[in-house]
Amino acid sequence: MSDEPPKAGSLRGDLTQGPLARTLLVFALPQLVGNVLQSLNGSINAVWVGQLLGDQALAATANANILLFLLFALIFGFGMAATVRIGQAWGAKDVATARRVLGTAIGLTGIISIILTVLGILYAHVLLDWLATPGAARGQALAYLRVVFIANPLMTVTTMIAMGLRGAGDAGTPLRFMILSTVLDVALNPLLIQGIGPFPALGIAGSAWATVIATTIALASLLVWIYAKDLPLRLRGAELAWLRPRGAETRTLLGMGLPMGAQMLVISGAGVIMIGLVNREGLVTAAAYGALLQIWNYIGMPAMAIGGAVSAMVAQHIGAAREERVDAISRAGSLANLAMTGLMIAALVPFDRPVLELFLGAGSPSVPAALHIQDLAIWTYLPFGITIVLFGTLRSYGVIYAQLLVLLTAMYGVRLGAYYLLYPLIGADALWYSFLLSSIASMALTLAVYFFGPWRKLMLARVAAARVGNALVA
Repeated sequence: MSDEPPKAGSLRGDLTQGPLARTLLVFALPQLVGNVLQSLNGSINAVWVGQLLGDQALAATANANILLFLLFALIFGFGMAATVRIGQAWGAKDVATARRVLGTAIGLTGIISIILTVLGILYAHVLLDWLATPGAARGQALAYLRVVFIANPLMTVTTMIAMGLRGAGDAGTPLRFMILSTVLDVALNPLLIQGIGPFPALGIAGSAWATVIATTIALASLLVWIYAKDLPLRLRGAELAWLRPRGAETRTLLGMGLPMGAQMLVISGAGVIMIGLVNREGLVTAAAYGALLQIWNYIGMPAMAIGGAVSAMVAQHIGAAREERVDAISRAGSLANLAMTGLMIAALVPFDRPVLELFLGAGSPSVPAALHIQDLAIWTYLPFGITIVLFGTLRSYGVIYAQLLVLLTAMYGVRLGAYYLLYPLIGADALWYSFLLSSIASMALTLAVYFFGPWRKLMLARVAAARVGNALVA
């Protein structure tokens, strides 16, 4: 097999050709399925934990998972930066640069994830104290966290490879191994929790070990597949030196990845604050919110998948100098997200009680609390989905700090301001109304950045220049 990059005309994953809406949806669908599988994995595991170990264990995993997302946020920021850079290189048919970006991203985030893993294991108890984790759930949350942190470096490498492949227009390969990981994790959870057959009974730590084992097998299988199929982004020979972070690509990834990671930290930090405020309402509300987070993960999946697809498509169009289609991509993504998210909400609401009882049990006092919260807060995903999709376009143009400001204003200024203003009047319902108000604010601010930000003038100027150049050539 040759180490030479494929010729320009033979590149797979070109997202700049064909009908725009169809290309977007076909590319987004595997990402959506993968995201749903990720949530399904977490949800089924939550069912196992809730049914086999009870409400306290479920509240423990909810507290632990928000911390894992907090620690993973920075890594995900670098992944988004790598997707943009690889997409731009792919659009320009520069495979060597795409490989160099992926190698640098894996090496850089691998080092960071190992450091975060060690710190997480050592200071997990401090993090849980910051969350005000209820005492009945704290011990189980600590046992879960200290094991599942082991999977962090493995998940980091898997995520970097998956996001790199998507930047190159390949959404199918990551999906295959997401399916493998999900099946293994779901199957191993009850075996390791209860000690069925030859497996030891590990309680809540068994759920964490299932994640570690499934992630390890899926990553190893993904690497075997990439090299067996000789996929264009694989690294061979001298290219393996690109795994050592250095040079211009490292500076570029740091310049883009740190603020993008900061955005994820802002989102996850707001989630941590929310968990802390919910915990102060008692164990019933904490368990109800933990179950709802499992359900709401599904509602947010279309926006995440379409936002990621929009980012990759826009990046490739920038690289290919076809920016005249950028607004159409953003519009198609926004409309597709509204339709898909709306359908998911409409399908869920009539059956929310039996779904919640899967997590909490039919006799749990947390079920009525969860139903009440759902009625008030589920609508937040419609406006916030528009924000996520438009962020995908803005991210491809390097508009990062404006997004950070939008999130800070909406999730801290608006959300916390509304909570503290409304709490004396309506009590705990202030949590859910503040959730909705912050989502509406984020959409309004993002629309302002999209249509009136300085980036837009530069984009339109390049489009006009390209049209003039094309006319001269013709």
